[in-house]
Amino acid sequence: MSDRDIYIEKAKAQLDKWNAEIDKLQAKAREANADAQKQYEDQIAEMKSNRDKAEEKLREMRTASEESWKDMQSGFEAAWKSMQDSVEKAMSRFR
Repeated sequence: MSDRDIYIEKAKAQLDKWNAEIDKLQAKAREANADAQKQYEDQIAEMKSNRDKAEEKLREMRTASEESWKDMQSGFEAAWKSMQDSVEKAMSRFR
């Protein structure tokens, strides 16, 4: 397995974890009062936006040539960082 394949598999696994976190927050939002529900929904929207950006970068990396995928890593890592920050923010806020 190439370095790119390993990198993509790790990224996909992390995206799956983030999707599970979004699902958990959505379940909590359904049980929350109106004020808290709005906060959950705002945070979930931010997380989904960042997740979508990370997924798009991952799709680009999958289709990139062997030579160009390393150049794409920085874009993916920026999207990754935004998503990680969003997840950490949500988890600390809603624990």
